[in-house]
Parts: sequence; C-alpha cells; structure tokens
Amino acid sequence: MQTTSSPCGQVRFWAEFLRGMKTSLPLLIAFIPFGLLLGSQAVQKGFSIVEVPLLTGLNFAGGSEFAAVGLWSIPPAIMLLAGVTFLINSRHILMSATLAPHLRHLPRWKIFLLLFFMCDEIWALTLTDLHDRPGRRLSIGFYAGITVCLYVSWVLFTFMGGYTGNLLGDLTRYGVDMAFPAVFIMLLKGMWKGARNAIPWCVSLGVAVLVYHFIPGAWYVPAGTLAGIITAFLTVRGA
Repeated sequence: MQTTSSPCGQVRFWAEFLRGMKTSLPLLIAFIPFGLLLGSQAVQKGFSIVEVPLLTGLNFAGGSEFAAVGLWSIPPAIMLLAGVTFLINSRHILMSATLAPHLRHLPRWKIFLLLFFMCDEIWALTLTDLHDRPGRRLSIGFYAGITVCLYVSWVLFTFMGGYTGNLLGDLTRYGVDMAFPAVFIMLLKGMWKGARNAIPWCVSLGVAVLVYHFIPGAWYVPAGTLAGIITAFLTVRGA
C-alpha cells in the first residue's frame, strides 16, 4: 500500500482529493441556500455572528443545528438542547459503524478525526464510492476532498447568513427549505441497489413519519433508524 509520505502516495492523495471535491460540488450548491437560512434564523434568535460559525463548525450536522436554533431561548435550556441534539445525531453512531470495517487499518487518532467531520452527505458519498470499488480501501484523499468542500462551505455560508441577518428576511418564501430533501433524494438515487434493498428505506420512512406525528420530540430519528436496521437484518437473513 502506498502512503502519502512517498511522492507517489502524495500524487495519489491529491488526485483523490480533487476527485472528492468534484463529487461534492452538486451538494455544495444545496448547502449555500440552507446555510444562509440557518445563519439568518440563528441571529434572529439572538446568536452573534461569531457564535453562528461556532455552532456549525463544532457540530457539523444540519438537522440538529436547525433544531437547536428552533429551541433556543434566553437563558438557553441546556439539558433540552443537549438531549434533542443527541437524539437527532444518534444516527451517526450507526452510520460510523458501517464505515468501521473500512477504517481498521488507520491509527485511532485519524479515525476520530475522520468521524468528527462525518455528516450524512459525506457518509453517503463515501459509502457509495466504496460500493462502486469493491475490494478497495477507503480513500482518505477522496474523503478529505468531500469534507473540505462541504465543511468549509457550510461554515462559511452559515456565517454569511448570520452576517446579513434580517436583510435576507424569510428565505423559505424562495423555497430554499427544499434544498436538503432534494439532496437526500439524490443521495438515495446514488445508493439504489434494487427494489428489495429499498424495503428497509420504506419501513424506516414509515416508522419515522408515524413517530413524528404521534410522539413529541425528535424520537422519530432513532425510531426510523432502528426500524430500518431491524428490517435490513430480517431481509438479509430471510434471503
């Protein structure tokens, strides 16, 4: 295996890095309006323009960030915010477990660094790339290229949304709140492996919708996730 310490390894790393950036460009376009929307909502709730990039940079997970901004109060209910953030981000535990077999050859500090920057989009693109190249190890350069592109753009545009603040007004009237659903539809398309493999997706969606309507809070996130995992296990076992 080539390492990035050798000239050949460095060339390969940067080639993979550029490939990752190129792959992430369509998602970056969706990040722009949603980042502006989150930043604008945050300052309207009382965040300073410094606190906005701290929020999005330290907790790189859009869903929990929107939830935190929506629940924000003065003084903040810290336990409520922490609990909701944990529930919404709990899916990352299972997402990282799917990448674990591909990370075992790496030093632990590097694994922690990669997982810190993992979000839904980075995870989906990385997993799709691994499936498209069976037998190949996880490409650190590819992962880094996606991460730099999406992380920097997310922090930058949430900051810009906070900086412009009330000047942008209600961005949802322009339909920018449809950006993330469109992103996830695109990601699902890239991970499509046939109708049988889509059964866990449908079960997960159905359970999440039911829990969302009948149980308050963010319990629909872990409920939908666990339902999908159990269905996938039963589907594979019964195959």
